[in-house]
Amino acid sequence: MTRRIFGLTLLAGFAFAAPFATPVAARAEVIDFKATLSAASEVPPKDSKGTGDALASLDTTTKKLSYTVTYSGLTGPASAGHIHGPAAAGTNAGVVVPFASPVTPIIGSVVLTDAQVADLEAGKYYVNIHTAANPGGEIRGQLAK
Repeated sequence: MTRRIFGLTLLAGFAFAAPFATPVAARAEVIDFKATLSAASEVPPKDSKGTGDALASLDTTTKKLSYTVTYSGLTGPASAGHIHGPAAAGTNAGVVVPFASPVTPIIGSVVLTDAQVADLEAGKYYVNIHTAANPGGEIRGQLAK
């Protein structure tokens, strides 16, 4: 009888403790970023009436960055578009994420490395749209939270 009571007590203890001992799945955090693209933000600034917006969201668990870029008023058709970095506003950097097509709206996603996530969160990435008249970039905007 004592053995049965001990077994039931032990079983009840496990049943009570089980929810507390089960690992909790990591909850994904999504961080939103936005950039306003303008010719004045280019380095050096350009003479263009082009404008644009970039919206992006980062899933911190999967490191997947999803983005949508729209623009209008360029001096001609967009010839290329990218996310560049790492660079602070006012400085240039290489391409990190090339867009498959520069036709607006540009919609895509990419999985970033840990270092790229850190640079993005630190505000060191920018969106750049290029044209034939401005091959180095016509409009640009720094991605910020």
